[in-house]
Amino acid sequence: MATGSAGLIALVAGIVALGIASQVLGDRFRVPSIIFLLSVGLLLGPLSGLVLPERIITADTFGGALPAIVGLAVAIIVFEGAFHLRIEDLRQTSSATLRLVTVGAAISLVGTAAVVHYALGATWDIAFLIGALLVATGPTVISPILVVVPVRDRVATALETEGIVNDVTAAILAVVVFEVVVLDEAFGTGEVVAEFATKIGVGLLVGAAVAGALWYLLRYVDLSPGNAPQNARLLVLAGALVAYALANVWTSEAGIAAVATAGMVVGNLDIPYETDITEFKGDVTLIVLSFVFIALAALLDFRDLPLGLGGLAVVVVVAFLLRPLLVFLSTTGGRFTREERVFMSLVGPRGIIPASVATLFAVRLQAEGLGTEATTLVGTVFLVIFATVVIEGGLARYFAEYLDVIPMRALIVGGGKVGRDLATRLEARGENVVIVENDGRTATTARNAGFAVHVDDGTDSDVLRSAGAENASVVVATTGDDDVNLLVAQLAATTFDTDQVLSRVNRPENIEAFEELDVETISSTMATSWAIDNRIERPALWNWMTELGRSGDVQEFEVTAEDMAGRTIADLSGAIPEGCLIALVSRNGNSQVPDGGFELRQGDRITLVGQDEAVGEALARFHPAD
Repeated sequence: MATGSAGLIALVAGIVALGIASQVLGDRFRVPSIIFLLSVGLLLGPLSGLVLPERIITADTFGGALPAIVGLAVAIIVFEGAFHLRIEDLRQTSSATLRLVTVGAAISLVGTAAVVHYALGATWDIAFLIGALLVATGPTVISPILVVVPVRDRVATALETEGIVNDVTAAILAVVVFEVVVLDEAFGTGEVVAEFATKIGVGLLVGAAVAGALWYLLRYVDLSPGNAPQNARLLVLAGALVAYALANVWTSEAGIAAVATAGMVVGNLDIPYETDITEFKGDVTLIVLSFVFIALAALLDFRDLPLGLGGLAVVVVVAFLLRPLLVFLSTTGGRFTREERVFMSLVGPRGIIPASVATLFAVRLQAEGLGTEATTLVGTVFLVIFATVVIEGGLARYFAEYLDVIPMRALIVGGGKVGRDLATRLEARGENVVIVENDGRTATTARNAGFAVHVDDGTDSDVLRSAGAENASVVVATTGDDDVNLLVAQLAATTFDTDQVLSRVNRPENIEAFEELDVETISSTMATSWAIDNRIERPALWNWMTELGRSGDVQEFEVTAEDMAGRTIADLSGAIPEGCLIALVSRNGNSQVPDGGFELRQGDRITLVGQDEAVGEALARFHPAD
């Protein structure tokens, strides 16, 4: 559809408005907004051509400016993702993450190229170009899924890091392959590797230099007291664009590596106005992401999509064969459970980087007279994006619930011996534990033990929020300082309205202060005396209790199911696994050992005691996850 300047302005404004609406709908229905962005793009592009004389958006709508717009938008998107990547988070899943972005990426590249070559009949050059692009999973589609599905931090970190790193490496690798295809250069393996390393190296150098300049300006230059936060936001945005442009001028297509490096370095430095910068960048990223994705989807032609058996084979192999293979190989021997590995296998949607780079490559391929190759490239990439976003993005919550990988989040403030021992027991029962510890040495010890650790002051509400206090079912203060524990408990109970707040009390005379806040307390003095008494009088019970979460277990749950209320203990006997028994039933604060004729009511709390596996099986039967 031809448009003048006024029409073009109206169209751009409409795209931005529809993009923002898509973001709102994504949040409302708790699915990745990319589903709505794709739908809007199709409505403005190929679908509009079915009912109007001409499509609303065509290849000529933006003239020759679209490649530059897409390039700058990708720079902002990659910078935003890298800015949130924390070094301390990388340490938690370093081995698995390293394998995901190396071994996993190699499997994805070669496997995708092979299926595209044999299923669609594409040349090996185009097949490897598609394979390189589809390595990228991307934070723009992974992050919304993880908002909806709050999995353990180790799973989220691995998926987000894979997306950010693969976005960069896939884009640069695709550029190297593309130059071989378009220019028909007689590059050998060594030249390809050298070209790839050069682009990465230039990106790292430029990105680090820009990050250093930003840090110096933010920390030591007076940005005007009245407008300092605003100036800081604008400075960081300008830095991202400058890094992208400088690296591309130095070496073509090194800009993505530069902005990723700059974003990661700046995000891990101690800079002022970080909260303001984060919020501003997030808003800008949402706008440019919405515009670019809608515009790219609108340029698609349905005839380009390989909708036959060959296209189906590509989707099945990429999403349901290669993805599980690379995830299971990459996470072997780690701390991931089988269910978590299956979930990670089902979450690998492709997003903005493959779509934008494939579209830009297609324009150049057509200019070189390679129209068939351009159609294969764009059609295959967008088909995989459509399939993975709709299936994996739309059904991620259901996958997670079926696999039971959405655990309770337990936040422990204090990573000393008490905190680490408690974390070990909670994780053994499948709960998602995050430790907040201010002392660097203690935090390192906890992290080396495999726990997710936030190194900061647990008495700061912003620190607790970043550690996940808003989604925590229980917050436990375990430090050796009662003043710290009291403040943590107060924040959890009042600021975050946490369901259950517990605290270690080191001095018995301080218990009253905690009880005034309705905080459950564990007195170190009383707990020690109880343990000694049990060791003397009840040694068998004491030995068994110390093994909880290993060989034996005790679990409680509330009777909420209507089919359990009104039934007796005897009625449930057939459903109780061997090695497990109902030890106690608590009603209105009173606990008793029930006999066979005891009738259950809604709100009763049942205590299961027995072997670890048997208790877990009984809990799954009587109290399945929502």
